[in-house]
Amino acid sequence: MVKRLCDIVVSAVALLLLLPVFTVVGILIKLDSPGPVFHRGTRIGRHGRPFHIFKFRTMVVGADTKGPSSTTADDPRITPIGRFIRRFNLDELPQFINVFKGEMSIVGPRPQVSWAVELYTEEERTILSVRPGITDWATIWIRDEGELLRGSTDPDKDYLEKIWPEKRRLQLEYVRNHSVWVDLQIMFKTFQTHLLDRILKKGL
Repeated sequence: MVKRLCDIVVSAVALLLLLPVFTVVGILIKLDSPGPVFHRGTRIGRHGRPFHIFKFRTMVVGADTKGPSSTTADDPRITPIGRFIRRFNLDELPQFINVFKGEMSIVGPRPQVSWAVELYTEEERTILSVRPGITDWATIWIRDEGELLRGSTDPDKDYLEKIWPEKRRLQLEYVRNHSVWVDLQIMFKTFQTHLLDRILKKGL
């Protein structure tokens, strides 16, 4: 109950504060390429329930039918403004809507697409016992999944071989040891690595 209350308060405040950002990013997306502002892909949530995740659209319309679900940094489906949005993880901000709705949490294992969940072992299915989140230990470790997959000719296969083993370990660790204190640590580290470090290293 404490975690859910925190999710509601934080997501509501975040959505209000980010409204100007949402407006500017939405206008840039519409000016850059035809299509909707949001991409609403299907993900698997708590207890295996599917839901539609909110993300700013960073790829051409119909990209999910034109290639793999894993995206490399040099994926030709990414639009010009989409590259900028992904560079600073702005595409993830609309997920505060999912948090407010109760489909996600601020902190929790990143939600997966259905084909990846179908490959879960019995142990890995315990990851579905908690709400998926915007950030977790694996998010901090990966930082930029697209860069790790850059140049791949089979991104889905390389994701399973190069990224999933460690991501799996970190997600299972969170499920076994999560607490309010752990969530606060993850939120602080996420702010540090995904916002401050990127601004300082790459610049706006």
